[in-house]
Amino acid sequence: MMLPRAIRILPLLPILLLAQPAQDPSALGRKALDLLIAGNYPELSQMFTADMKKALPEEALGKIGAQIKSWGAVEKIGDPSPRKVGPNTIVDFPVKSATQNVILRFNINRDGLVAGMFFLPGETAWQRPAYSKPDSFREREVTVGDGQWKLPGTLTVPAGQGPFPGIVLVHGSGPNDRDETVGGTKVFKDLAEGLASRGVVVLRYEKRTRQYSSAMAGLASFTVEQETEEDAIKAAALLRAQPEVNPKRVFVLGHSLGGYVAPRIAEQDGKLAGLIVLAANVRPMEDLIVEQAENSGVAADNLKTAKAVAAKVKSLEPGDEDSPPVMGVPVAYWLDLKGYDPAALAKKLALPMLILQGERDSQVSMKDFALWKAAVGGSKAVTMRSYPALNHLFVAGEGKSTEAEYRKPGHVAPEVIDDIAKFVNP
Repeated sequence: MMLPRAIRILPLLPILLLAQPAQDPSALGRKALDLLIAGNYPELSQMFTADMKKALPEEALGKIGAQIKSWGAVEKIGDPSPRKVGPNTIVDFPVKSATQNVILRFNINRDGLVAGMFFLPGETAWQRPAYSKPDSFREREVTVGDGQWKLPGTLTVPAGQGPFPGIVLVHGSGPNDRDETVGGTKVFKDLAEGLASRGVVVLRYEKRTRQYSSAMAGLASFTVEQETEEDAIKAAALLRAQPEVNPKRVFVLGHSLGGYVAPRIAEQDGKLAGLIVLAANVRPMEDLIVEQAENSGVAADNLKTAKAVAAKVKSLEPGDEDSPPVMGVPVAYWLDLKGYDPAALAKKLALPMLILQGERDSQVSMKDFALWKAAVGGSKAVTMRSYPALNHLFVAGEGKSTEAEYRKPGHVAPEVIDDIAKFVNP
């Protein structure tokens, strides 16, 4: 999600990146990785596309190399994980150094050139938080939906007869797993075990873009409905059918992108008891692209690119669906969200809502929290909370939230678990 400043990508956007290189992409990615670690920046630069050379000149590569060296000696480079996405191939390499675990991702284009290079937080061993009481719940595997897009999921059920309230967890952007693993934090696993310990049934599942990454990448076009909304609605129906669940007390909890589209999910479902919105934007995603670029202090060229992307998105009109993807995202995806105001829709639905925001969030800011408050904060059915110490993952910290913070082991703060439990089970 959060990456080193010089090569940061924007976490709100679906990670759909763009194909089929002339040479083996895994071998090309490994060569680029070895050159980066060895500090051979001139040769590495020769593997870049023209745009990459502009975005990451040798001076910038030197800073990245220095950062890698600051983590200590590289102890292990894991096997590559390639996947075809459109005409390009994305290749991930787990890299373990003395002090850090990271994923180095290379986007290899059809010509065998590096079109993108990113750091991602590597997975850290998860330790059960204190608020998780494993003797107070049990888990079983379930399947969300059927047919082409069926998804494996986990149901976390409190001990006892019930019926209990239930919550469906809806992921943020990108190909998330059912735990919503980000570096050292498993946001959804924390929520599931913490809430089940407090008498709430929780359903979490693999996101479609993770479970079926190749098939999704092969689609000529799709929208957030296919990426997120359809599966959330199926998950809510599945949860209502569980014997331990009160079908009239099923909620959707959306994090980031999941919270942004939660009102649309509620409108289509028509049976939800309420919504829980965590760190969700109200402003259009293209506006956040620019804001994140400005706040992260990226190079002038990268900021210029971010502004150009936002301008391009705002210029799109119906009929442009066959145009090339914008930032790797189908034009239909952008058009589907054009004019969408989640807070206005939430006000129209008049459902009970719990809206939570970390004040240290560097991805979705307090500006969006204020917009939620202006639209629905006056309703007696809406509860709003912000937490001074929490970041986008609702993990406590100090100072500015950075990508290094995401790599450290962390847990969703206990006060967040408490507030959600009280909302759904007063």
